[in-house]
Amino acid sequence: MRVLVTGGAGFIGSHVTDALLAGGATVRVVDSLAAHAGVPDYLDPAVDLTVADLSEPGVAEAAVAGVDAVCHQAAKVGLGVDFGDVGGYVTDNDLGTARLLEALWRRRFRGRLVLASSMVVYGEGRYRCAEHGDVRPGPRTEADLAAGRFEPACPVAGCRERATWATIDETAPVDPRNVYAATKLHQEHLCMLWAAEAGATAIALRYHNVYGPRMPRDTPYAGVASIFRSAVAAGRAPEVYEDGGQTRDFVHVTDVARANVLAITAPVNTWVACNVASGTPHTVADLAGALAGPGLDPVVTGKWRLGDVRHVVASPARAAEALGFVAEVDFATGMADFARAAQRA
Repeated sequence: MRVLVTGGAGFIGSHVTDALLAGGATVRVVDSLAAHAGVPDYLDPAVDLTVADLSEPGVAEAAVAGVDAVCHQAAKVGLGVDFGDVGGYVTDNDLGTARLLEALWRRRFRGRLVLASSMVVYGEGRYRCAEHGDVRPGPRTEADLAAGRFEPACPVAGCRERATWATIDETAPVDPRNVYAATKLHQEHLCMLWAAEAGATAIALRYHNVYGPRMPRDTPYAGVASIFRSAVAAGRAPEVYEDGGQTRDFVHVTDVARANVLAITAPVNTWVACNVASGTPHTVADLAGALAGPGLDPVVTGKWRLGDVRHVVASPARAAEALGFVAEVDFATGMADFARAAQRA
């Protein structure tokens, strides 16, 4: 099988590439290397590498020629600095995806497309109120955050009960709350429409908090695991925002890579979105404690970022049923490995 991996030199993409090669696939990688200082030394020389920007005219057409499946990992990631990043996100994520889908359409491609999506499409996770049942709180206010009221309340008028988190599945309404989230959802919509019109199959993998070797260091576009790991590597204590009680599902990058390989051959013949998660939630404070080195106890700062969400915890059931994917790397083992792993400059 010949597989195109866009963004295949990146953190997740390179692990997907490794997993595909290990399974006997021939892999073509298209990556702009904009986030790298040259070709990274971990990229397997067996790949057919094209250094190009997918959003540029003509790149996608050459990339899709002769391939049997596509793993679309290329994207600008993270919360970003501020709304001034909007152009870069739309160009890399929306336009890059549009160019890819247009090229597949013109080739009359009927193979498998796997899209790297994200939990950010949900906004806040799922919550339950003791009185009103399932609820979806709106964005937290600046006033509440400044006062240290981090937990969302029930959104029903007149009810101020604290809402407790519950696992969220793929049937939940989407509610993107930052530019990155909006572009990931738009990628999903474009892929869904392409699959319907082309008579092809597209699978969106909604990654939860991915961590592991090759994460970039010292960048505002990295996830919290990378930020904490960068601090520890520099001899600084991890700075925990809010009170550290934010709940997430941290999933190891090798599990994410395996989910991509399974998605290429899974017995699915339509559009489907699947959470890719460990199934075992932990708090941000748990993460900081797992990565902190000797004498670098995490510092809970009480700081906050407007637009961050409080709790997003996945139900992994659909991925298990549709793809046969169940995470294998447990939190303690994965974090111990990550604490020693090299990060990417």
